[in-house]
Amino acid sequence: MPNFIRLIAGFALLGGAVALFIFGLWPWGIIAILLGIIVLVTYFFNENMLLAQWFLRKDNMPKAQQFLNRITNYESQLIKVQHGYYNLLVGLIESRTSPMKSEKYFKAALSLGMQMDHNVALAKLSLAGIAMAKRNKREATMYLADAKKADKNKLLADQIKQMKDQMGMMDKQQQVRYR
Repeated sequence: MPNFIRLIAGFALLGGAVALFIFGLWPWGIIAILLGIIVLVTYFFNENMLLAQWFLRKDNMPKAQQFLNRITNYESQLIKVQHGYYNLLVGLIESRTSPMKSEKYFKAALSLGMQMDHNVALAKLSLAGIAMAKRNKREATMYLADAKKADKNKLLADQIKQMKDQMGMMDKQQQVRYR
């Protein structure tokens, strides 16, 4: 359902609830207010994005992909704040099947902007892993440093440490090759 229709339906339900209160139908008015609030909340939080995130947490990639595929044109179906998160979710799902193709989604998510710092850190950490896979140590180091800065709550501290350890092993492998 397009966003403007959600707003119209939500405000119509709230207006109808006020009318029900005026006519003395309190139980129906309460139900109409609850439904109106639910419809208005879906304007800010797209149900397909919420379900995709939930299935990602449950590690059910096909279901998450199915709900993300329901968003056919994210620029018109989502509010501007959610564009970055949509690209982040698509990048996370794409990174399971083809990590090199997911780079464009992570870069798009960063360029569109995300409000939560740990999501920015996650995108930069993923880009660091892709740069390491491409044997681009300078870029991987830059992304890791940015991810460490963005991870203020230390949610990704273990993953960042593992990535740095892998980068050190990458240096040792290159030294062995040159001998």
